[in-house]
Amino acid sequence: MFQRIRNMIIKEFIQVFRDKRMKAIVFVTPILQLMVFGYAVTTDVNSISTAFYDLDKSYESRELARRLEASGYFQINISPTSSAQVQEVLDRGKALTVITVDKGFAEDIKKGAGTSVQVLVDGTDSNTATVAMDYANRIIVKYAKDLTAEKTGVKTQKINLNTRAWYNPDLRSRNYNVPGVIAIVIMLTCLLLTSMAVVREREIGTIEQLMVTPLKPIELILGKTLPFAIIGFFDMALVTVVGTQWFDIAIKGPPAVLFLSTAVYLMSVLGIGLFISTVSRTQQQALMSTFIFYLPAVLLSGFMFPIENMPKVIQWGTYLNPLRYFLVIIRGIFLKGNGLEILWPQILSLFILGISVLAISSLRFRKRMG
Repeated sequence: MFQRIRNMIIKEFIQVFRDKRMKAIVFVTPILQLMVFGYAVTTDVNSISTAFYDLDKSYESRELARRLEASGYFQINISPTSSAQVQEVLDRGKALTVITVDKGFAEDIKKGAGTSVQVLVDGTDSNTATVAMDYANRIIVKYAKDLTAEKTGVKTQKINLNTRAWYNPDLRSRNYNVPGVIAIVIMLTCLLLTSMAVVREREIGTIEQLMVTPLKPIELILGKTLPFAIIGFFDMALVTVVGTQWFDIAIKGPPAVLFLSTAVYLMSVLGIGLFISTVSRTQQQALMSTFIFYLPAVLLSGFMFPIENMPKVIQWGTYLNPLRYFLVIIRGIFLKGNGLEILWPQILSLFILGISVLAISSLRFRKRMG
């Protein structure tokens, strides 16, 4: 039995690596995705393109502009000269934020009268707009307090606020995204390879030859899935090495738990890939079915959007998504240093889901082969 499975695994590796497209999926896609998510996909908001509409032309208004730029969040690159130009700046997307200081700003401050500063933001991207408004509000409020203290000579009561971000002290989205790429790469690679492997045999007519060999159904299933499990481990190790060495993201948790959870995760992914192979007749159908499952799985995993913000019905549906559990596990290992004593509920849930999916897919596969 082990000799037959071994020969089947060797055959699969030969078939995979003689195809240039498959080599690209195994070796190029993981690194490409890592670079995209590491550099391009970010929720960090810095160097916000800003237009400063200064109608007062005073020292106080120029000081406000200086503080905005000194914060590092705002980059003033446009100075409108009219309200129509402000409208044009926002319409054409030349600036995300427009800050307007009305005439008489400095005079009102000197008199102790109330004054205001208008902050306009392009709300097309609501997340970035909200962050930009928050940054501007903090800087302007701080400047107002400093001006009040200078004018009255009375220092306001200070409250020392000490903040500290655990697990990701710099609050870099890259530290959050890169570990998640490992889970996504494993899912995409193994789904594609597993779903297309059986269909390819059926298309070229070699599935009948396999059926008349001494291979038992369980041996055929293992021979078709184990090679891609090995490739999944390889991609996990590849992305982990690049993530730790290139992006300088340390693994704070035990690597043994990472490998254990990856093995459990692969059970679900390979089972889903096997199921797709039983409902597809051509490689094109297998490819389309893979992405029909893959895209919703990523969106409903918590990778991009918090699951807690989704409708309750959708939240219950995410419990059938293996990516949901593995993202919690891998981020816990990378960022928090969690071990089995904390992550065992997610690993157990993933194991139960993996066993169920793999069993259903194997039974369907055996029925189709029969």
